[in-house]
Amino acid sequence: MHPYLSIKLKSLFILLLMGFNGRGYAPIQQNVTAHHWLYVATPGIRNYLEYGGHGLLVFDMDHNFRFIKRIPTGGLDENGHPSNVKGVAVSLFTHCIYISTIRSLICIDLLSEKKVWEKNYEGGCDRMSISPDGKIIYLPSFEADDWKVVDAKTGNVLDHVVTHSGSHNTLCGLDGKKVYLEGLRSEYLTVVNTADLRIATKVGPFANHIRPFTIDSRQERCFVNVDGLLGFEIGDLKTGKKIAHIEVKGFQMGPVKRHGCPSHGIALRPDEREVWLADGFNESIHIFDIGKGEIVQTASIKLSDQPGWITFSIDGKYAMPSTGDIIDADKREIVTRLMDETGAGVQSEKMVEVEFAGNRLLRAGDQFGIGRAH
Repeated sequence: MHPYLSIKLKSLFILLLMGFNGRGYAPIQQNVTAHHWLYVATPGIRNYLEYGGHGLLVFDMDHNFRFIKRIPTGGLDENGHPSNVKGVAVSLFTHCIYISTIRSLICIDLLSEKKVWEKNYEGGCDRMSISPDGKIIYLPSFEADDWKVVDAKTGNVLDHVVTHSGSHNTLCGLDGKKVYLEGLRSEYLTVVNTADLRIATKVGPFANHIRPFTIDSRQERCFVNVDGLLGFEIGDLKTGKKIAHIEVKGFQMGPVKRHGCPSHGIALRPDEREVWLADGFNESIHIFDIGKGEIVQTASIKLSDQPGWITFSIDGKYAMPSTGDIIDADKREIVTRLMDETGAGVQSEKMVEVEFAGNRLLRAGDQFGIGRAH
């Protein structure tokens, strides 16, 4: 073997042993088993402290979601009271978790568990989304006119996207090329190119104002809750047209505790074969099979309270509604509930899974139940 080639191969072997991660070199701990923690930001049901108090609660997903610890977060108003948590996201680039409240955005290092910064933004904050590379946060103002484009490392505002739609839920596509913006006052879902921050298209109109929504991994379809509907609608992200209107069968609409929307919460199972839908009045989740080209309502699961959000574990094994019920997605049954250090039930609409190997972040989930099939 040529001496130069031998040196290059040896160097490559050393880099592999050191665990080159694109940002530097982190030693790979040998014989370390990956573990999965669920981070739950509270108060994640409005500003109600009875559902888990205040802080970032950590649960061990590998051991029946047992409570591990509570990390202080901040996010207090002028009277020292915790503000409503609006969103949560994780960056593998900065190894930080971000928590938005109606006033501020908080950055916490997941390795040191120390707050890096907390910044207030004009117009407040709502449910944000982070780019797949973990470098950019798309931060809506609190039900107002614009989204801020924020540097995840510093919290500095880089740019704005203005829609005048009542900025609310935000979702970045898995390839990072488009970000999807939902306004409380609009029947259209706004799609923005991340390269130039220009509006690429608007999807709709849907039957009413859009509320929670999700997308498939190919970014071909969106699944949306709308005001006044116990059910969901589907939009074609390529043509910009609404293509389906689905109503829940066998259940009646009734008053809900929060959000004023019969179905506030929708998720794709990661394999994209099912849609899971929240039903506040009936304290249930309804499941729809979409894997065979048609949409068939297949099951319903009774919950312990009214759901306002649904997400999934990365592997699709668990569905996690905001009620704190943990559902085995295959068995269609509740297997445990989130409980804090006092044994009290925890509820939150803002939670995210993180996979670790020793002190390294391997993967992070998403607060939205997005499709991951492709």
